[in-house]
Amino acid sequence: MAFMRPLGNTGLTVSALGLGTVKIGRDKGVKYPNGFTIPDDTAVRDLLARARDLGINLIDTAPAYGHSETRLGQLLSARQDWVIVTKVGEEFDNDSGDSHFDFTPEHVQRSVARSLARLNTDYLDCVLVHSDGNDLDIIQRLGTLDALNALKQQGLIRATGMSTKTVAGGIATLEKADVAMVTYNLAHDEEVPVIEHAARHGKGILIKKAFASGHLCQDGDDPVQESLNRILGTDGVSSIIAGTINPQHLQENVSKARRACGE
Repeated sequence: MAFMRPLGNTGLTVSALGLGTVKIGRDKGVKYPNGFTIPDDTAVRDLLARARDLGINLIDTAPAYGHSETRLGQLLSARQDWVIVTKVGEEFDNDSGDSHFDFTPEHVQRSVARSLARLNTDYLDCVLVHSDGNDLDIIQRLGTLDALNALKQQGLIRATGMSTKTVAGGIATLEKADVAMVTYNLAHDEEVPVIEHAARHGKGILIKKAFASGHLCQDGDDPVQESLNRILGTDGVSSIIAGTINPQHLQENVSKARRACGE
């Protein structure tokens, strides 16, 4: 398995490790074991340059990540070098620190237009629905994926999908869209059937919480390497989204991801 991989049948090629950007835009209401300070523009610019130098081309953001989209739009250089994943559905209020959800087709259109403006781009590589856990209701009743697919037809989005929380939701997503983002780590393999479905049907899989949001159990010599070996060795996995603002952690994670890919 190579470090650069196809994102299903989307025509996009992504690095096996992608950079998650919650921590550059939001420090309220996040579930990490340790506190952190949102980095300044110089630090973010340096982190992005380091990621690119290490071979990462995938970057994950969302409206729910506070100021993340806006900062990326200001600080990302060479747009064509990046595959940008963002989301719709979850809204975060920076003042209150609270989230709320809106899955209506009207909100999808407004959210995508806003993401295009914030990210300073005229297309989004991949847009995922940011599920609240009611995956099937979102897909079957609310028409959220249909709204995204309509924007794909207009050329504003290259690939659509959902960040899901259930096996049924993940499989239903892959039947209507291109990509599912699922949880997979050493302590959570319940969603592997979604990955297997993707592998059979040429769909893309992005992995969230690969290190259990920093809560990875410390059994074994190197739980991060063990986790990367298992996930990146699973047929159907396109990329792991891992958020960090520490350049040293980023370099270590890429080295271990490349090792897991046999490089």
